[in-house]
Amino acid sequence: MVDLFDNTILCNNCNAKMNKIFVIKNGFQLRAVQCPKCEEKIIHPSDVEEYKRFNELKNKQFDVKLRMVGNSYAVSIPREIVDFMHEQEKMMDDMVRLCFQDAKRLSLMFGDEQEKNENSRLIKAREIRVLKNNRPVLQAKQFFDSANPKRNQIKLKTSKLDEEEED
Repeated sequence: MVDLFDNTILCNNCNAKMNKIFVIKNGFQLRAVQCPKCEEKIIHPSDVEEYKRFNELKNKQFDVKLRMVGNSYAVSIPREIVDFMHEQEKMMDDMVRLCFQDAKRLSLMFGDEQEKNENSRLIKAREIRVLKNNRPVLQAKQFFDSANPKRNQIKLKTSKLDEEEED
């Protein structure tokens, strides 16, 4: 079967030959063509469908069991996720990288640790509130963006209620 993107594609707006590119969305690589003049993009239809499937899977929650295996704990990964990863990467190592992110969050990284994607991006935001006598006295907001370090910020806000109690 011949792929649609193996043919020359002309832009609807300016009739120029479109160039093949890759578009990265949420770490998902999509094949596309882009017009060099008006920068109009067309994403490959089958990649759009795979991306929709990825989003459906990403937004789905799974209840899995935590089991004791020897001196370690094991969590089963639903077959639906593993099958999707096999289709995308065409191969998967038996080893995964496990990171302890926060007090209640673990992350698993599949694939080779050395293959770092320069287009990958990590964005974190968190908020901390300190209460005294059930009243907020301190609030801290932190924002981290690996792609734009200039946007990283920490905002502190103290409550006037705490100052009034001290007087």
